Amino acid sequence: DGDAKAHEEIFRACRRPVYTLIRRLIPRAAVADDVFQDTFVELLRNIGAYSGEGSFGGWVRSIAVSKCLMYLRSPWHRNFLSLDAEEEVGRVESVRAPDAQVDAHTDLVQAPARLPALSRTVVWLHDVEGYTHAEIARMLGRTASFSKSQLARAHVRLRESLEAHQVSPTQPKNLQSSSMKSLP
Repeated sequence: DGDAKAHEEIFRACRRPVYTLIRRLIPRAAVADDVFQDTFVELLRNIGAYSGEGSFGGWVRSIAVSKCLMYLRSPWHRNFLSLDAEEEVGRVESVRAPDAQVDAHTDLVQAPARLPALSRTVVWLHDVEGYTHAEIARMLGRTASFSKSQLARAHVRLRESLEAHQVSPTQPKNLQSSSMKSLP
């Protein structure tokens, strides 16, 4: 009914997970901020459409995913970032910290950002958000097998990226090769 306090509560409850989701799909902060704002405008305009089926958070996340995909497919943005681009867009420079645990965390955060937009989107939707391949295919206008192949290729790229960052340049060669063999 336009209650400002209710709007604020919804915003406070949803802002972190929704913004995190958007940032995983849209790496540019300024664009992610715009998509985040569009998501909440859409949410407040259509809150009456929420039927109570499923979780409210899931409904909000589905709006965010839809907004992200609309941005990624938009012809206005295709010249800058193509959803189907195979080359790495906007490489993330690795910041190496002396602490191995911080290093590992940094690598886990940065590895998906190095993936092309389509691969990153499929990985996040499937592995983190829990969408099925059929649901992802519907959202992308593709087939379930396309989603599966994108996920498999993305997992290979992620594994390679993480393995490449795990080997220390100061580590002796014989230890490098034996440590790489023990990876899953």
